[in-house]
Amino acid sequence: MRIATYRAKGQIFYGAITDEGAIALSPDFPQWPTLYDAIAAGGFEHLVKEAKDRAVTHTEFDYEMVMPNAPRILCVGVNFPDRNAEYKDGSQQPKYMSLFPRFASGFTGHKRPLIRPLENHTLDYEGEVAIVIGKAGRRIPQEEAYDHIAALTLCNEGTIRDWVRHAKFNVTQGKNWDKSGAIGPWLVPFTDAAQLDEARIITRVNGEVRQDDVLSRMMFPIRREIEYISTFMTLQPGDIIITGTPTGAGARFDPPKYLKPGDVVEIEVEGIGTLVNTVEDEQ
Repeated sequence: MRIATYRAKGQIFYGAITDEGAIALSPDFPQWPTLYDAIAAGGFEHLVKEAKDRAVTHTEFDYEMVMPNAPRILCVGVNFPDRNAEYKDGSQQPKYMSLFPRFASGFTGHKRPLIRPLENHTLDYEGEVAIVIGKAGRRIPQEEAYDHIAALTLCNEGTIRDWVRHAKFNVTQGKNWDKSGAIGPWLVPFTDAAQLDEARIITRVNGEVRQDDVLSRMMFPIRREIEYISTFMTLQPGDIIITGTPTGAGARFDPPKYLKPGDVVEIEVEGIGTLVNTVEDEQ
């Protein structure tokens, strides 16, 4: 089952996505105005069940960022061995993971353009799996970590590379340009550890494979991410963790292969879907 946020006939809905179209669920759940509200209230599993055997309500619609009002989005940086080697600083695997926040305003939806800003053209792609927390927890042990995941989605963690270098210990400004990245197309329920443990992530730009790796090679596996993050903050339903990107981002080519208007970026993980975005210059 695929649950998305979308726009149709001038209104925002959330609902199930089928091969025939979208099934609006939000009108029947006024107590949950948004998909985030449904997850925060523990209602995601109920939505999935309710979507079965319903008729399509919209055949024409546009995807939105899957949870456009998500209040907390945390990203794990440099989380594959080859990514660490890309920095060419001789460092070994770090003891602790790198973390930084992103805000919902920095993301758009599936089949929407990533926006390259006027100020700088070093817009880069990063294909990643994102997890959505479904059960609150603090100091969650690794063996219980997966019990706290409600759903999975995909992320193009678009980055303005020059702007992550504006300060010594800070990448926030390079990671939060409006609509520079994307999350979607939808949420799929997390039901089996194999969805993550056996996942392979592929990023293509204009049909060319740029990133291709498996999540099992992460330096900090998702179980460890949940354990570590929940040590210093209570994870809440609706929190999003963007789990790390493989080697092959545009900045690491010589010369760099940054995104430009007209490019098409696809991020694919079997069992979750394919997130597709074009690129446009800011008007």
